[in-house]
Amino acid sequence: MQQSRAILKYSRIPPRKARLAAGLIRGLSVENAIAQLQYCGLKGGALLLKTLKSAIANAETVHGVQRNDLKVQEVRIDPGPILKRSKPKNRGGRAPINKRTSHFTVVVGIESDTPRQHKFETLAAPKPRGSTI
Repeated sequence: MQQSRAILKYSRIPPRKARLAAGLIRGLSVENAIAQLQYCGLKGGALLLKTLKSAIANAETVHGVQRNDLKVQEVRIDPGPILKRSKPKNRGGRAPINKRTSHFTVVVGIESDTPRQHKFETLAAPKPRGSTI
């Protein structure tokens, strides 16, 4: 399976906010993902769009695949280093301010025609608890 990825590191957005935009495109085709990110209105969406376009360009250049055949296989938002600042408070105290950063990883690959079987579908059904009266 041919996969291409793109990484954006040290972006000044908290991972929690960036994951809102990442949830919009998980598992979509590339064209639908671009449309979702262009009109979502989130800062994380703009940064994720930039990373997604880079992953698409990598796939087209390295593997020579068409944009229409690609699907978003993995979107990961990892926390980066925290810039620690402080705000002065009364009586010489201070309040901590954490400026969080994020690392974006987007993996795109060729859409497969055969759907993968989920690992939980092979497990047996759970047995009911307690007595059945």
